[in-house]
Amino acid sequence: MLTRVDDVVRCGDPDRPAVTYQDETLSYGELARRVGRAASGLRRLGLRRGERVVVYLEKRIETVVAMLAVSAAGGVFVPVNPLFKPQQVGYVAADCGAVAVVTSVERHRLIGARLQEVESLRHLILIGDRPRVPEPRPITTWSELCASDDDAPAPEGAIDADVAAILYTSGSTGSPKGVVLSHRNLLAGARSVAHYLGHTRDDVVLGVLPLSFDTGFSQLTTSFIAGAHVVLMNYLVPGAVVRLCARHGVTGLTCVPPLWLQLAAQTWPEAATRRLRYFANTGGRLPKPALDSLRATFPQARPYLMYGLTEAFRSTYLDPEQVDRRPDSIGKAIPNAEILVVRPDGGVCEPGEKGEIVHRGALVALGYWNDPERTAERFRPYPPGGSPWGSELAVWSGDVAYRDDEGFIYFVGRTDEMIKTSGYRVSPSEIEEAAYATGLVGEAVAFGVADDTLGQQVVLVVSGPGGASCDTETLVKALERDLPRYMVPRRVVARDRLPRSGNGKFDRTELRRSVTW
Repeated sequence: MLTRVDDVVRCGDPDRPAVTYQDETLSYGELARRVGRAASGLRRLGLRRGERVVVYLEKRIETVVAMLAVSAAGGVFVPVNPLFKPQQVGYVAADCGAVAVVTSVERHRLIGARLQEVESLRHLILIGDRPRVPEPRPITTWSELCASDDDAPAPEGAIDADVAAILYTSGSTGSPKGVVLSHRNLLAGARSVAHYLGHTRDDVVLGVLPLSFDTGFSQLTTSFIAGAHVVLMNYLVPGAVVRLCARHGVTGLTCVPPLWLQLAAQTWPEAATRRLRYFANTGGRLPKPALDSLRATFPQARPYLMYGLTEAFRSTYLDPEQVDRRPDSIGKAIPNAEILVVRPDGGVCEPGEKGEIVHRGALVALGYWNDPERTAERFRPYPPGGSPWGSELAVWSGDVAYRDDEGFIYFVGRTDEMIKTSGYRVSPSEIEEAAYATGLVGEAVAFGVADDTLGQQVVLVVSGPGGASCDTETLVKALERDLPRYMVPRRVVARDRLPRSGNGKFDRTELRRSVTW
């Protein structure tokens, strides 16, 4: 029986490969042993049930072991995007009340000062040699943490409804919000996605997406639960994806649209494509020319066009048999989920009628960490008026869609101002706050505009402080220092003054209209 997310490491044959990074491969048996040793180390450090541990690392073997070990020890793992800058890492650690951080010595040099401001933090676990710089909190090296051969005992009273992970994603009001996921959420999602993708022990899945991204992490669980083999890579250039597909005989590849556009332009030798069984898209619509090019490059591979959001893990997929008939559709609900298109009062829309996508079922997250107000906005009862058997919390996505006569769903847009770029949902407020923090602007408004490569590109319109002109070149350099790369505006437009609507707010509609593209 699978109760905790770390239980998936027992699904594979102990002698078969589980995970590879660069030249190192762990079998399922060795992965389980390393997870057990790290979990024992965490218990020796005093990690208690439900306490949070931040994992701030690029993809590598230790990243996988660390997250699963936190689960095995009864804690809650919080994977942080390796693109995050020090202030974002510090915010996440403080917001979730982390008691420990797992990172590398190199990354600690960048974030150490920020972590000193996190009052809840008790331990630093560093991969590499012990640093010589004084640190006010106890430091445990990774090798010290994993020194014991003792298996960690199962946390007393652990059930699948316990919190397993917190994934941070941009929020519409600026600061990142932590989506709280239970073991049940993650295991139900793993079973569902592994089922429709047809994962088996013979699959080799290339993990290109960040493990802090819901789809990136699910590539681990959907592979492990089927006894398949995951190959980790930290994306640098598209040619590296091609080479790894050839080297490892990859059978499954999932990417976001900007990456697929780059990969579609590559030359794929037969050695890189002959075993590819499926390719999947998530994080935005894949332009049809790119889809057509990929299908020509991988003629034997089945294309899966998917839709989801962190709050519900994965929601829909389009059956590959329907791609030619409905290339613009996001499909139907994945197994063990119900996806509705509803009116504001909760009534189900008729075919062709636009409404909001609502997610029901075992994959719906528990809410937002320490944020009851935002949780109440997004996680609401369904049906709204109740029923004879009561109501459940569903995710009201903020995404507008409609169904056709056969029940296939078509994405239309969003009801809020969130920007979808490079597979990420980005908050305009977070970009605006970063611009104000530089001291170089008086007013700032960020929004997204359509982009064939990125989905949307980030545009920032600013005025200078105190009526002065704005040095946009210096502003961009400051934002590159303070923001992850995908959040940095592709275009900054300076204005003397930003227009306002009748209620005194910035007129985003007028700004979109007036900026010349």
